[in-house]
Amino acid sequence: MISQLLDFVLHVDKHLQVFAQDHGTLIYALLFAIVFCETGLVIMPFLPGDSLLFAVGALAAQNFVRIEYIIPMLMCAAIIGDNLNYWIGRKAGGWIVNQRWFKRDYLAKTEAFFVKHGGKAIILARFVPIVRTFAPFTAGFGRMDYRRFLGYSLGGGLLWVLSFTIAGYFLGSIPISEPLREGGDTGRPIMLTDTTSLAAKAFISVAERTAAQVSIQS
Repeated sequence: MISQLLDFVLHVDKHLQVFAQDHGTLIYALLFAIVFCETGLVIMPFLPGDSLLFAVGALAAQNFVRIEYIIPMLMCAAIIGDNLNYWIGRKAGGWIVNQRWFKRDYLAKTEAFFVKHGGKAIILARFVPIVRTFAPFTAGFGRMDYRRFLGYSLGGGLLWVLSFTIAGYFLGSIPISEPLREGGDTGRPIMLTDTTSLAAKAFISVAERTAAQVSIQS
């Protein structure tokens, strides 16, 4: 039971279609919570981010969720989570970094990212796993001006959610032959993520390499 729950949490992007079919509109609450926690809590960097957004876009193309609802909702989740993380870092960062469970190597990596890119690291970090979770915390811990942080947070949140969900939506809109959709000769229903996983990985890889290239050129 515990292993199944852990698998669901760590690979929730692969279970979204079944969850949407079984639980209907609860999918919106689940997606909001995941994006909020992944961006808002430094203890949650293991949650899926890029792949989740891509899968959500593909689900929207197949009418499991409404694209006009899910995009603004996830933007809000990403931005609210980012800001919570900032204030946690600002108010309690000194205590948190001294805890044994805190990943100081992640903090060091994020601090180096900030030293190199300054405030725009908040935007670039959206496309870098782990750093995405620690960037707002580091900004708060380093007492970055909040108005400056908020501007970068808004821009980064909008760009991150839009780019991945729209890419997933367009891929999910590609017609699939009926035998393939029903599982062909295997009799196994093909999950939406089966048809999008390779393209999702390719798009995520390109996005992360692009962010890395921008950071190098900067």
